[in-house]
Amino acid sequence: MTEPLKVWLDREGRLLRLRLARPKANIVDAAMIGALATAFDKHRTDDGLTGALLDAEGPNFSFGASVEEHLPKNCAAMLAALHGVILKMLDWPVPILVAAQGQCLGGGLEVALAASRIFAAPDARFGQPEIKLAVFAPAASCLLPYRINQQAAEDLLFSGRVLKAAEAKILGLVAEVADDPVAAALEYFDTQLFDKSRAALGYALRAARGAMLPEVRRCLAEVEKLYLEGLMKTHDANEGLAAFLEKRAPKWHNR
Repeated sequence: MTEPLKVWLDREGRLLRLRLARPKANIVDAAMIGALATAFDKHRTDDGLTGALLDAEGPNFSFGASVEEHLPKNCAAMLAALHGVILKMLDWPVPILVAAQGQCLGGGLEVALAASRIFAAPDARFGQPEIKLAVFAPAASCLLPYRINQQAAEDLLFSGRVLKAAEAKILGLVAEVADDPVAAALEYFDTQLFDKSRAALGYALRAARGAMLPEVRRCLAEVEKLYLEGLMKTHDANEGLAAFLEKRAPKWHNR
């Protein structure tokens, strides 16, 4: 199997490039999460970096997390790993940009929410559809209220509906809609981040996220416990996941 993530340096070593490389779905599974964590750890102390850009091969940014890894025997490890890489991104010393096209859903959107700015193609679609399987999106529950607002966050988390790029921009989820979101992100980097002091960017990020980061860290611990000790003991959560994998309609017991 090919490596799930392509990693290289760009812009005279000032920009870390990361590319999800398992199209068309680019599932955020254990292998993808591990590759992202390794890349962010390896390049955390690169002196010349003033930014990172995460994009994806194929027609879609990511369909989301692996449903199989959400099953009861696997979900504790999966949540811990996903939340670990999200915290690495939130605590990374320079800004992270995301360029998304096609579907950016579920765990894929949760990873994107850990970045500083999202650039979207006109065909991009954003959503947290987990509720349709009778589960919820733990990381998005913590991050969406910071990225948009509480009312809009609850709408997406409770309905599972998918936003078109234009609506996502109106809500503030997306910074820019462009025919070529990678080119737009690179232009932003070139004009806004390339010549900045890495040291200053690091302190600016710490200052801007001074209240957010510890609160998200606390929130992730709480929602993991809620997910594992509460939700996953319900009939409907297990039924929703099983029905998805078996390609049939779920039968809710409302418990």
